[in-house]
Amino acid sequence: MPRLSVAFVRAAMLYLLAGFTFGALMLANKGLAFYPTLWRLRPLHIEFLIFGWTLQLIMGVAFWILPRWQDRRGNERIAWLSWLLLNLGILMAVVATIAPDFAPALQLSGRICETAGVLAFALHAWPRIKPLGA
Repeated sequence: MPRLSVAFVRAAMLYLLAGFTFGALMLANKGLAFYPTLWRLRPLHIEFLIFGWTLQLIMGVAFWILPRWQDRRGNERIAWLSWLLLNLGILMAVVATIAPDFAPALQLSGRICETAGVLAFALHAWPRIKPLGA
């Protein structure tokens, strides 16, 4: 498995662990009501599981499994940039949830970074997708 795929999948597993932990805490709090402010973790739970786990796992497996040309996966720098931008965007969204003073700017910056990460990955993967028989 290529190093970038390993980085994507490892990061995805860390986000899965964090997202499930936050979800379990919120679920336990729903039944026992021991700490009402735990519901503030809901945006982090969603962010970690949708963008952190699902999207990164998809991108890591796609980088690994898409066809190669002459044993090359194309320009890997763009794919590494997508990994960096996606994780930076998730981090900004987390900080925006924790620090409400800077929330609008950080939330917007985080979403822009996540979108740029996905677009960078699409830019990298697009030439690797070719019609059947071509």
